[in-house]
Amino acid sequence: MGRTRKGRDISGWLVVDKPAGLTSTAVVNKVKWAFEAKKAGHAGTLDPDATGVLAVALGEATKTVPYVTDALKAYRFTIRFGQATNTDDAEGEVISTSDLRPSDEDLIAALPAFEGDIKQVPPQYSAVKIDGQRAYKLAREGEELELAARPLYVESLSLLNRPEPDHAELELVCGKGGYVRAIARDLGEALGCHAHVRVLRRIWSGPFDVEEAVRFERIETLARTTEIDALLLPVETGLSNLPRLLCTDMGAAKLKNGNPGEVVTAADYGEECWAAHNGTPVAVGIYRGGMLHPSRVFNL
Repeated sequence: MGRTRKGRDISGWLVVDKPAGLTSTAVVNKVKWAFEAKKAGHAGTLDPDATGVLAVALGEATKTVPYVTDALKAYRFTIRFGQATNTDDAEGEVISTSDLRPSDEDLIAALPAFEGDIKQVPPQYSAVKIDGQRAYKLAREGEELELAARPLYVESLSLLNRPEPDHAELELVCGKGGYVRAIARDLGEALGCHAHVRVLRRIWSGPFDVEEAVRFERIETLARTTEIDALLLPVETGLSNLPRLLCTDMGAAKLKNGNPGEVVTAADYGEECWAAHNGTPVAVGIYRGGMLHPSRVFNL
């Protein structure tokens, strides 16, 4: 006989301002415990020392995670010139040094090469899987890894501030799968001076902004109280990049059973959309000639 999953049937998004020193998994587990939720997940891992937006999905919101994961994300980060580390951040061991420091003009001139569709080799200490094992685990065991370059879309990379020659503050807007540490490493190599990330903060992720994020201390304070549910954003917040359709009563009933259902608003033929009925999300699917063909159905 199967085990029964314990917890509440609660659904929605919580935008957490992740503190430094915690893994993304630890934050998700804490949120799940605080809400006594049956199911939880997140849209996009942050390094343990990184801070900022970590969007946590509860219950039926986990079905919308891919749409947030695939969306653009923005980071503000400080890089340290003159030092390369084995982790590409300040936690690692320094493996190369340089006395060269780029001028502001040289730094700005180097940034456009990192924009658009680029190829990026993940850091040795990353969550990339090699033969079923995480790269960081193999790196900790002393293995030298040959990681393949991966495609990454970078919408923009810009210089925000240059407080002094050793450091620069930048902002990156990129698509899914980007490593800020790799950007810093490769920028340092392009400038001939080495570099690594000193400080990293995600300021927005898809529809979620750090200005609306909840501090971790508040989650701990309100954990397992009736007040904590007020922190949640609706499930459909994770679908903001998809067109919204309205379905009929009969269409909603069919969609809930996993069958194509009639909608009363239109979209482009073959477009991925989501449908609502009486203000509640019903399904995500493909629009074809007045019908939504569901790929994900919500139980709300």
